[in-house]
Amino acid sequence: MGSGNPKGRGSPLPNPHFSDNPKIIMKRSHLLPAVDTFSRLPYWLLVSILIGILLLWGIANNQDYGTIFNAVRKGVGTTVFVSLISYLFAMLLGLVLSLARIYRSRLTQEVSSFYTEVMRGVPMLVLLYYISFVGAPALVSGLNWLGAPLINAGVIEKVDIRQFDFTWRAILALTMGYGAFIGEIFRSGILSIEKDQTEAGQVEGASYWQIMRYIILPQAVRNVLPALGNEFIAILKDSALVSALGVQDITQLGKVYSASTFKFFETYNIVAFLYLTMTMGLASIIRFVEKRLSK
Repeated sequence: MGSGNPKGRGSPLPNPHFSDNPKIIMKRSHLLPAVDTFSRLPYWLLVSILIGILLLWGIANNQDYGTIFNAVRKGVGTTVFVSLISYLFAMLLGLVLSLARIYRSRLTQEVSSFYTEVMRGVPMLVLLYYISFVGAPALVSGLNWLGAPLINAGVIEKVDIRQFDFTWRAILALTMGYGAFIGEIFRSGILSIEKDQTEAGQVEGASYWQIMRYIILPQAVRNVLPALGNEFIAILKDSALVSALGVQDITQLGKVYSASTFKFFETYNIVAFLYLTMTMGLASIIRFVEKRLSK
């Protein structure tokens, strides 16, 4: 009778270190907000941040890393340019392919399906070589053949293959390759929209293209926006393949510098760091947009 728990045998004794009072909990959680933020981050991201800090410290304090960084960073503009232009053209091509694959015409369905399956089945590096050394000369020959009357009359000059810069050949190859993948993303987004909305538009008297433009496509693009963002990251990484053509991107400049100085470890640390900075930054933006869309 004397020395038991005053609140009863079943209720635990109060812990002086914890409290059920939400005001006290909130007060404690705001003591170290940075610790709370970092505790919610995944370990792989924390390790990546740590490696990035170490590399930045090395660039700032190590003369070799600083020299390599200054030599390689000149290719960032080329990498971003090739990736962005290729992505925009691939978006347009993919949209056309997706619309062709769901159109009523059997011919457009078969042609777009054939193109999509062929492009998705060829490795990107092989496609890059093929477009650059086979497709581009064939395109120039075709243009000269079509413009032969004007060329013979002296109105225009004959197109030379050397006028077709390797940067644009690489952009053409990436556009044709990724256009097939993005087309499938668009098609899946369009097919995810319920048929009731199409039927409702038809009842209102809207044409097929009006329904597609004002009803289906806005919703489809919203649904596949994260997937489209991931494709941009993929193009950014695959843009390193253009170094095989001698295009002066990050990878090519790193290859040239390391071959002349034999500092392969330091050079490719910088190359990897630049790519990781861009891709992880884009991935964070995509996750942010995805969370906003899911609300």
